[in-house]
Amino acid sequence: MRIFKTVAGLRAYLKNQPLEPTLGLVPTMGALHPGHISLIRRAVTETDLVVVTIFVNPLQFGPHEDLDQYPRQWEQDCQLCQQLGVGVLFAPTHQEMGITNNLQKTTTTTVMPPPSMISPLCGAFRPGHFPGVATIVTKLLTIVAPDLAYFGEKDAQQLAVIRRLVKDLNLSVTIKGCPIVREPSGLAYSSRNQYLSQEERQQALALFKGLKQAQDAFSKGERTAKGLITIVEQELGLNPGIKVQYVSLVNPDTLTALDTIKEVGLLAIAAYVGSTRLIDNIILRVRQPIIAIDGPAGAGKSTVTRRVAKALNLRYLDTGAMYRAIAWLVKGSGVSLDDPGAIAELVSQATLEFLPSTDDTAPRLKINGEDITEAIRTPDVTALVSQVSAQWAVREKLVRYQQALGKKGGVVAEGRDIGTNVFPDADLKIFLTASVAERARRRWQEFQGQGHNRITLEQLEQEIEQRDYRDSHRSLAPLRQAVDAITINTDGLTIEEVTNKIIHLYHH
Repeated sequence: MRIFKTVAGLRAYLKNQPLEPTLGLVPTMGALHPGHISLIRRAVTETDLVVVTIFVNPLQFGPHEDLDQYPRQWEQDCQLCQQLGVGVLFAPTHQEMGITNNLQKTTTTTVMPPPSMISPLCGAFRPGHFPGVATIVTKLLTIVAPDLAYFGEKDAQQLAVIRRLVKDLNLSVTIKGCPIVREPSGLAYSSRNQYLSQEERQQALALFKGLKQAQDAFSKGERTAKGLITIVEQELGLNPGIKVQYVSLVNPDTLTALDTIKEVGLLAIAAYVGSTRLIDNIILRVRQPIIAIDGPAGAGKSTVTRRVAKALNLRYLDTGAMYRAIAWLVKGSGVSLDDPGAIAELVSQATLEFLPSTDDTAPRLKINGEDITEAIRTPDVTALVSQVSAQWAVREKLVRYQQALGKKGGVVAEGRDIGTNVFPDADLKIFLTASVAERARRRWQEFQGQGHNRITLEQLEQEIEQRDYRDSHRSLAPLRQAVDAITINTDGLTIEEVTNKIIHLYHH
């Protein structure tokens, strides 16, 4: 693991990396705990090179907050990052980040998020906090230029603000929100938990207890802000050592207040336990389940996914077919694969229609009004899919489209990055795999049935090996198994056996 304290040193090191690795960023303020560890582990799993930053940002602390007392444990943090497989640790000084003299004021450019996003929730009590966060996070994203950046969902308002600034500033990074990690008691991990006495730790359990009670009420049909907030406030009110700042129900993306949950709501708390300020939250979704099935080409995903969808009365979302549709479009347009600008122009103006089937047959696909369901299954299109899907503009368009189709759930989706990128909050994640020989045999039989006899089994094996390499080494959304996915090797298994395994996992 390399340690850098200057922007110049870090940039020089990153620029001299061979093969343009997929770069992951985990910004922290140090005092690493299991919540941070979960972010780092996910980044290590999903990217080739992970940069962890440790910077206690004075711009996000108010005049009477705990900047001077904030826990610092440099030696332990370095050792932990080394053990977790972090490639680079970046620990700049205040001066290196452009903050001099009065640490809580700066004469450098400040990033100001929309007032509507920084005035509610914590922003009402910490007026300079989110501009300070946004400024330093923007600097870190600019300095490191990661492909993916990882943030915890415990800081839900911060996550929403960062996603908004990335969108508004057109930054080419994907922001990954990672689930809250809790102690066995239910208390959300926080660096500030170190401040709590044993008695205060017991009192602090009321935060999650109140949220769980609200979640139970939500599962039984309670949808109103008044009803859900009252449940939390009643639980907190039983603990005289807790001073509540707010209990609010908001849209998790825009942070606007909700009267009723129609699709999704963020139920959030901020409270003082003794002299320690703690936050916690829970996401409440009105949606049916989502099953994500990932794996390499030829592992049997499409057929299995269709059957699982039919058995569970869910919609089959064939994302692979959508990428085939774009590959077909690019092939027919005559646009060169070496011209990403032209591909982006072509794809951004294309209209894709996904028409789910009512039985276990493949769904129909139209692009610009033309039905291409059968046309996308030819060897010529198959050979282009991996290269086309590695284009940023293609990924951007189709991921947004797929997420819109799955917004209310009730879908089974298959592809290569469904569980890691498209539906990271899927209820069940499966990673289907099989040997190269087995996958080539299946694909050869499929082509034979379609009357395509020009390709040999040996050629298919070579193509699959090459595609596996490209899919797992591309910088954009590489093929990787989600950390919480269950692996099923389909060698020697029938389609029915694989389908039954997934249905069993879903019910249990």
